[in-house]
Amino acid sequence: MGSYNTISNFQRLLSFTKQLTSHVNQGSHDKALTLFHHMQASLALPLDAHVFSLVLKSCSAVRRPQLGAAVHAHVTKSSFVSNPFVACALVDMYGKCVSLWAARHLFDEIPHRNVVVWNAMISVCTRNGDIAEALRLFEAMDVEPDVSTYNTIITGTSGMDDGLFRAVEVYRKMYERGWKPDLITLLALLRACVGVAAFRFIKEIHGYDVRNGIDSHSQLSSGLVEAYGRCGCLKNAHSVFRGLKEKDVVAWSSLVSVYAVHGEARAAFDVFREMESAKVEPDEITFLAVLKACSHAEGLADEALSYFDCMRNYGVQPNSDHYSCLVDVLSRAGRLCEAYEVIRKMPVRVTARAWGALLSGCRTHGNLELAEIAGKALSELEPDNPSHYLLLSTIYVSLGRHDEAQRMRREMRQKGVKAPVGSSWMVQE
Repeated sequence: MGSYNTISNFQRLLSFTKQLTSHVNQGSHDKALTLFHHMQASLALPLDAHVFSLVLKSCSAVRRPQLGAAVHAHVTKSSFVSNPFVACALVDMYGKCVSLWAARHLFDEIPHRNVVVWNAMISVCTRNGDIAEALRLFEAMDVEPDVSTYNTIITGTSGMDDGLFRAVEVYRKMYERGWKPDLITLLALLRACVGVAAFRFIKEIHGYDVRNGIDSHSQLSSGLVEAYGRCGCLKNAHSVFRGLKEKDVVAWSSLVSVYAVHGEARAAFDVFREMESAKVEPDEITFLAVLKACSHAEGLADEALSYFDCMRNYGVQPNSDHYSCLVDVLSRAGRLCEAYEVIRKMPVRVTARAWGALLSGCRTHGNLELAEIAGKALSELEPDNPSHYLLLSTIYVSLGRHDEAQRMRREMRQKGVKAPVGSSWMVQE
């Protein structure tokens, strides 16, 4: 009878584990945690390492640090801390739910760390914005890095000021050690390239992409469209887009954005209409690109209002960025009262970008009354940003109000706000 009960419990454990795996894979983390509690209460058999690693993933996803710590205690009692998948899940859970320091403290106590555990710790660092620490860990690895390691480092460094150079350096090292870049690698490299418009390296990524058959992935192709566009290579961007077998909303939005960035508003509108004809519904990104196209060209305030109204036809709710773009278009066109009314009636949070657009329009068109309103709002939203004080000061000077201009500069000094030193740089091809 005891043997039968043991077999029955083991079968139930297998069944529960399959359900738990399914819940976690589908993102149903609350269901996964409820099932875990039921498993603990109803099974006479001890749970295995796989179950604990799944539960820790759910704790991370729904931010349950207390439950995660309790699972950690179970893991320690069961001697599963040395299991690489459990250790990886623990590091990830502490990094997401507690702190980088807590994750690092746990990482240092893990007796046997394979590449999966190292990757988890490096990923926690990059996710928390501590790229320097991620790089230090990368250099200190006592196991061979894999593609995931390199991808994490490339992704992290790509967002830095000198991201392209650091990302390319890691990419070269990866290639020299015999690891082949994958989709994630190329997307991270493209992100770095877009920041500094590195045309030659974008072409290199494109060539590798085509030779290795990754170009069928729409996300990469859309990234190439944007990257070429940022470099001013509209022909290349257009060519990559036309070569796509399936053009989704991301690809269409990328092409609209390319023309918008370069002030080709009419071309952006044509692409938008072509997108509608192809029965691809625009999303919030598409509409933001179209509104930016209106902003980068003169005299398109009516078109911007029309596209803004069109958003509702597609069930797209305008966010702060859409409203800021609309304010910018109206302000550039000298329709400052309309722009101010848009700000006053915004159902979402009014950002510094919207007030800044109005203030800039006031400088161009000499509206001191609204400039002072915008300036006051900006000083409350971003009290340490010198550009707002300087812009309002410039408006005072242009209108002969030198006393007020001096007052603004005194206010800057009293608040310890300093104007930034100008600088520029470029990538040599």
